[in-house]
Amino acid sequence: MMKLTIDGVLLSIFEDILSEGKSDSEWAEIESDDMFQKKPFVGGYDADEKAFCFSFYSSDGEYFFKLTLNEIRNITNGQVVEIDMEKADV
Repeated sequence: MMKLTIDGVLLSIFEDILSEGKSDSEWAEIESDDMFQKKPFVGGYDADEKAFCFSFYSSDGEYFFKLTLNEIRNITNGQVVEIDMEKADV
């Protein structure tokens, strides 16, 4: 497990998500694993997980993390500044 500090790129993705004003069920209707692509992040909504799932690409490999809409709200309002992510199995 590794910690990722929220940066401007990730925050802008989360602001884009919230600006859509969609509920979980509305996101589920248009789920996509690559809807949001801003280097070094790629991700989208996964209806099975009921969360946004992202890959983070760094010099030492690929990492994964997932966040619910509520968790994304907590990040954008400053309540959370770090998230946990896991190294991808290669």
